[in-house]
Amino acid sequence: MSFLKTLRNRNVAVVGAGVTGNAMVDFLTSQGAIVQLFDERKVFPDVITEVTGELISKTSLVCVSPGWRTDHFFIEEFRKLNIEILSEIDLAWRVKQEIAPNQKWIGVTGTNGKTTTIQMVASIFKAAGINGSACGNVGDTVIAAVNSTEKFEVLALELSSFQIEWSNEARFEISCILNIADDHIDWHGSFDNYAKSKTKLLGMSKMALLNISDPEVIKYSASYSGKKIYFSLETPRLGELGLVENLLIDRAFNGSESAEAIGELKDIAPAVPHNVLNALAAGGLTRALGISPKMVQQGLNNFELDHHRLELVLDQSEIKWVNDSKATNPHAALAALLSQLSAIWIAGGLAKGADMDDLIKRGKNRFREIILIGKDKDAIKSALSKYSPDTQVHEITSQNIGEDLMLEVVSLANSIAKSGDTVLLAPACASMDQFKSYSHRGDAFKSAISKLVAKNG
Repeated sequence: MSFLKTLRNRNVAVVGAGVTGNAMVDFLTSQGAIVQLFDERKVFPDVITEVTGELISKTSLVCVSPGWRTDHFFIEEFRKLNIEILSEIDLAWRVKQEIAPNQKWIGVTGTNGKTTTIQMVASIFKAAGINGSACGNVGDTVIAAVNSTEKFEVLALELSSFQIEWSNEARFEISCILNIADDHIDWHGSFDNYAKSKTKLLGMSKMALLNISDPEVIKYSASYSGKKIYFSLETPRLGELGLVENLLIDRAFNGSESAEAIGELKDIAPAVPHNVLNALAAGGLTRALGISPKMVQQGLNNFELDHHRLELVLDQSEIKWVNDSKATNPHAALAALLSQLSAIWIAGGLAKGADMDDLIKRGKNRFREIILIGKDKDAIKSALSKYSPDTQVHEITSQNIGEDLMLEVVSLANSIAKSGDTVLLAPACASMDQFKSYSHRGDAFKSAISKLVAKNG
């Protein structure tokens, strides 16, 4: 019997009442399933916050949203009775096998750059006239994309470590690991666990696209026995993608030993190192699907970065104001710092257990003064004391949050910035201690600049 037919009148538990959980509820209900939605919080009146024996005894399938620990007591109660547990990715894969068997999946993971790379892929799809969708950790949920009336030919999945941790059944034409650095250590328990959750994706993939310049990517992908394609900012060897002067070159997917240009640096904005790597990854993923070099270049040229990613807010009086609020971990913040020459750096928030030493050690020549905010500012201060003790540090100690806090920060930054400086919001931390989200933090930064700086130019 088909999987979809088994859902009719089946008792299904969905764990997690967020966007993904509700998308699974919508789909399962549409298939005639009897669905119970579980969460620790009473987000909606119908949400169940306690797992009872009676509820468990009726359940024959559990679908789990990403972000829930595999050892959470909700999950353990279901697992004790050997009830089948599926991630949203695996649920979507089973559905895809029945309703869209020819649909291809490609996957992208990494500590940073996932969203940008996937959006570049979507731009290339559009340029090439391919009916594809970017989904997963960005855009639609995967289950919604699979079940869409648009009947997508290809899905490009942005996958977090949480999504991969739960998934086992999905299969990808090609998957890319952009980079691996400290993040979500509080959730995974160790860097080793986090890195292994990322590279678990390769075991579900026919081919791997790997950043050869990232030692952790190479280390943790060593056991993968499938075909490996590498990319870097160096001159590419046969089987690689890379740079030759101002050209992005493919020597992996052209079917011969010749080199194909898939873009120019002028096609990429901003053409900073980490964003060029994202473009090479997007080029490799789409070339693997047979998209022509010309269409890859056109898609990269058409692409524009989202807000809160190295977003130039203001360039006035020879001082730039850049919003990289999406830099929620040290690796992303370092990439932002390395794209500057003299930064007034705004940093801090929730560190999620990340080590700040490498960030300060490698970025210390790129910041002139630092403004620290947030709960875990001491983690950055500790690294500064070891690797950049003479840097002028300004701590925001008021109880302000949100817009009021950012007005204070921008006012201070405006008073110390000089000609040639970039005031850079790249916090290296999550935002939820003082803001609703990284986008709220970035919007507050832009609003404060508009109120305090732009009008004085």
